[in-house]
Amino acid sequence: MQTAQEILNKIRWDQRLATDAFVIGFYDRVENQLIKVAFKEIRFPEDHHFLFEIVDAEGELRSIPYHRVREIYQNGRLIWRRD
Repeated sequence: MQTAQEILNKIRWDQRLATDAFVIGFYDRVENQLIKVAFKEIRFPEDHHFLFEIVDAEGELRSIPYHRVREIYQNGRLIWRRD
């Protein structure tokens, strides 16, 4: 099974894939729920290889470790899941 990081890197770098077709679901420990975010909203900092960044609803920059990714969707269809 591929890791979340491997799949996100493939989406990021494979020119054949339309990044706007993907949604990432990650576990938020504070809210104790799965949060879904469009792949196009994700930022990959150059100096961190184990996380990505999003801007939350309050406008705050949040760092999300890859191990918190639980689901990946393409065109609304679940293509990857980890418990």
